[in-house]
Amino acid sequence: MPLTFLTADRAFDTADDVALPYDDRDRWRRPYRPGPWRVGASALMLLLASFVLFSTVAIAATGTVASAGVVFGVAVVVIVCALRLLRMGTWVSARGVRRVGFLVSRTVPWERIVEVRTVQQPVRWLGLPRTVQGQALVMSCRGRDAGTLPPLLTTHNADFLARPEGFDRAADAVEAWGAEYRIG
Repeated sequence: MPLTFLTADRAFDTADDVALPYDDRDRWRRPYRPGPWRVGASALMLLLASFVLFSTVAIAATGTVASAGVVFGVAVVVIVCALRLLRMGTWVSARGVRRVGFLVSRTVPWERIVEVRTVQQPVRWLGLPRTVQGQALVMSCRGRDAGTLPPLLTTHNADFLARPEGFDRAADAVEAWGAEYRIG
C-alpha cells in the first residue's frame, strides 16, 4: 500500500532549473519530505499500536470480546494519530496553500495571499511553547483573518530541525508556487 503523503515528490529534489516541475498542478503536494522527528514519533506510535494489537489478540483469547474491542479501538486511534502526524505540514497546489495541522486544516487560495516570504523571528521549537531564534515562512493574506495566520514552515519544527538546507529548498518551492500563481 503506497503512502503517497509520506514522501514528497522527488522532482523537488532533482529539478533545479524548473521551479514547478509538475504537469498536474491541481494535485496537492508537500514540497519537502517529512523530517526525522516527525517520522520517528510516528514510528514509535505505530510500534505502540502493534503491541496494543497483540494485546487485543491475547485479551480476545483469554477475556471477553467486549474488552478486546475496547483495546482494539485504542489501537485504531493510535494508528490514526500516527498517520495524521505524518500528514501534517504545508501542501501546495494551483488552488492555494494548505496548512495541515493535527486536528485542523486550513486552505488559503492564491487570490487571497498577498505575500509569502521568509523572515527571521522567534519560532517554536518542535511545536512546544519554548521559542528559539530561527527562520519562518510566513504568508500575508487579505480578508477577515489577515493577521492571525501561523507560519507555514519554521527551521525548528519537526520537519526541518537540524536540516536548514531542507527548509531553504521547501521555502523556495512554496515561494515559487506563489510567484507562479500571481500573489497579490
